[in-house]
Amino acid sequence: MDRSLRQFLAIADAGSITAAARALNVTQPTLTVNMQRLEREVGVPLLTRTFEGVRLTSYGEMFRDKVRQMQRLYDNAVIDLRDTRERAQTGISMACGYTWWSLFVRLMVREYHAEHPSAPIKVNIGDQIQCMDQLISGDISLFVSNEFDGLKSNVGAKFIPLSQSRTGYFVRAGHPLLAAPQLRADILSHPLAITAPPENRFRGFMNETQRLESISVVFEHSAFSFASNSMAACVDYVQNTEAVLAHTRLMADTFRELGLHEIEQLEPKRPQTVGIYLLAEQANDRRVHSLVERVISAGRSVLPPLEGR
Repeated sequence: MDRSLRQFLAIADAGSITAAARALNVTQPTLTVNMQRLEREVGVPLLTRTFEGVRLTSYGEMFRDKVRQMQRLYDNAVIDLRDTRERAQTGISMACGYTWWSLFVRLMVREYHAEHPSAPIKVNIGDQIQCMDQLISGDISLFVSNEFDGLKSNVGAKFIPLSQSRTGYFVRAGHPLLAAPQLRADILSHPLAITAPPENRFRGFMNETQRLESISVVFEHSAFSFASNSMAACVDYVQNTEAVLAHTRLMADTFRELGLHEIEQLEPKRPQTVGIYLLAEQANDRRVHSLVERVISAGRSVLPPLEGR
């Protein structure tokens, strides 16, 4: 804000040009000249001398209130600019699965780049286990995934719910399971392809007594015929075999474009919660919070709303 306006506020607060000059570390004649110039600019008297010092005229009181508003606006604008510069220098450091990248993260990244062309952007694509490893090791600030069932509390991760999704089952065109609605048991009697291969490291994050069926199945090696952390590999396998791809129904349109069709289920599975994981200790970090808000805004624009939570 203009220096003369700050000096005017200092005089109004101090009630004395001498005291204000001392506080501002300038000479009294300098303040006097500057206030005379300011009064000429606004066209009305702002100060009147008294035995005690100076007091504001009625014009000066009104002007003081307006200048204080200007100062708050100016200070807030400076803070916002500094925050924006800090975010631009920090950039984005996150992870997600291919699904969330396809559905909304890539659009969010494009928008961020348009706003901050010089800011670094790092988005690692991986499964839940890889993302959690990267979060705990400090390689990323957050990641988007389905909620872990029975995650150990000592992992130190905080989960922010964002949406919900149900598991769908997808097969190639002409597959027998497309002929009529199917029971889940009949679907799972066929070879199964999954995009999150079981790894023993997964057990390190989980409380075994709290695991739900969706987790325990992952460790039954007979439960799948093909597993890969590559979506392209899974799609290719299912396109050329009798296998069934188990994946979120949110990808149904994308899979249809790739030649895979969803099996109609007679007993759909319960929905899984989708959300954001970050380190609990960083939950109040301003930069992490800003990234969380950006992810939430981008996700809610395309994902179904949470139900009953």
